[in-house]
Amino acid sequence: MVVEEDRKEDRRSIEEGLIQQRHQNDRDDPRVTICVILSTFVAVCSSFSFGCAGGYTSGAESQIMKELDLSIAEFSAFGSFLNLGAALGAFCSGQLAITLGRRRTLWACDLLCIFGWLSIAFAKDVFWLDAGRISLGIGVGLISYVVPVYIAEITPKHVRGAFTSSNQLFQNCGLSLIYFFGTVINWRALAIIGAIPCVIQTIGIYFIPESPRWLAKIGSGKEVEHSLHQLRGRDADVSAESAEIQVMTKRLEEDSKSSFYDMFQKKYRRTLVIGIGLMLIQQLSGAAGVTYYSNTIFRKAGFSETLGSMIFGVFVIPKALLAVIFVDKWGRRPLLLVSATGMSIGSLLIGVCFTLQGMNILPELTAVFIFICILVYFGCFAIGVGGLPWVIMSEIFPINIKVSAGTIVALTSWTSGWFVSYAFNFMFEWSAQGTFYIFGIVGGASLVFIWFLVPETKGQSLEELQALLTGAT
Repeated sequence: MVVEEDRKEDRRSIEEGLIQQRHQNDRDDPRVTICVILSTFVAVCSSFSFGCAGGYTSGAESQIMKELDLSIAEFSAFGSFLNLGAALGAFCSGQLAITLGRRRTLWACDLLCIFGWLSIAFAKDVFWLDAGRISLGIGVGLISYVVPVYIAEITPKHVRGAFTSSNQLFQNCGLSLIYFFGTVINWRALAIIGAIPCVIQTIGIYFIPESPRWLAKIGSGKEVEHSLHQLRGRDADVSAESAEIQVMTKRLEEDSKSSFYDMFQKKYRRTLVIGIGLMLIQQLSGAAGVTYYSNTIFRKAGFSETLGSMIFGVFVIPKALLAVIFVDKWGRRPLLLVSATGMSIGSLLIGVCFTLQGMNILPELTAVFIFICILVYFGCFAIGVGGLPWVIMSEIFPINIKVSAGTIVALTSWTSGWFVSYAFNFMFEWSAQGTFYIFGIVGGASLVFIWFLVPETKGQSLEELQALLTGAT
C-alpha cells in the first residue's frame, strides 16, 4: 500500500511538472538553429533517393524492357519489388532504430540503397535488376520510418510539422528529377544519380547529433542535455525540456515493459488504429500505381509520355511545398481532409474520362482532361495523404511502443503498397476506368475515417500529445 501511494504521489508530481512545462513552452518556443536545419537536411537526403526510387520505373520503363527484353509481368514484378523490400525493411525498422539509434540506422539505409542503385545500374540480367530493387526497397522501408521519427524528435514543436513534412518534399524532389529527366537520360545513369544523395548522407551523419529522446530511452541523461544543447544552441537553457523528455520516457517505461503486445493495450488502441488506417488510405488510394506507371497511363490516354513526365515532374514540387508551408498553420487534419477530397474527385474524374474515351465521346479532349485530372489527383496527394501519415505516425506513438507500433504501421504501408504496385498494370489492362473508380471510392471512405478518428497534433509537444491520446493526464 505504501509503495502504491508513493507511485501515485510520483505520478501527481510528474503531471504537475508536465503542466508547468507546458505553460513554459507556450511562452518560450525554442529557436530554430543551424544544427536543426543541417540535421534535417542530412536526414532527408535519403528521402530524395526514396523519391527517385518511386519514380524510377515510370521513367525507365521502355528502356529497361527493350534492353533486357522483359515482359509486362517481369517489369511489374521489378516495380513491385521496391514495396516488397520496403516491407522487409519496415519489419526491422523499429527494432533497428531503437537498438542502433537513429543515426546508425540511417547509415544502414545508405549502404542498402547504394548497393541497390549500383546493382540496377550495372545489371546485365533480370536477377541483378531485381536484387538491386529489393535491396533498395529494404533501405526505403527503413527510411520511411526512421527519417520522420528522427526529425520529429529533434525539432521544436512549433515547427515540427513543417520540418517533418520536408521528408515528403524531398521525396517529391527526387520524384520530380526522375520524371523530368527519365525520358532523356539512360536508365543506368539515372540509377547512379539516385545513389548520390545517399553518399552525401553517409558523410553528413557524422556531423549531426543523435535524437535526445532515443538517448533518454537508453538512460543517457547527460547525453540528452548535450544533444539538446547542440540542437537548441550552446547558450540555451535546455534543463526544462530535458527533464520533460526524461520524466515522460521514464513514466512510460514504468507503465509498460515494452513488450510487443503492449501496443494492443486499450489505452494505445486509438493510436494504433489511426496509424494503420492512415497508411492504408495512403496506399489503397492508388498513389503507388500512378507514381510507378504514370507513363503507362499517359500512353493509354493518348497523351505524350515525354511531355507528360516533364510537366508532372515540375508540378509535384510546388504542391509538396504547400504542405511544408501550411502544415503548422492550418494543421494536419484540414490538409488531410482537403487532400482526400481532391484525390477522390480526381480519381472519379479520371474514371469518367476513360469511360468517355471508350465510348469515343470527345476523343480530342479526353487525353488532355485525363492528364489534368492526374495532376489534380497527384497534387492533392502531395499536400496531405502523401506525407502527413508519416508525420502523424512519428508524433502519436509513445517511446515505449514506438518500436512495435511503428514497425506494424510501416509494414502495413509497404505490404499494401506492394499489392497496389503489382496489381496496377493488371487492373489497368482489365479496366482503366474501373481502376480509378475503385481509387475514388477508397478516397471517399478515407474522408469518413479522417473526420471521425484522426486528431489534430500541431502545436503540442510529443509528450503532451502522447499523454492526451493515451489518457495519461
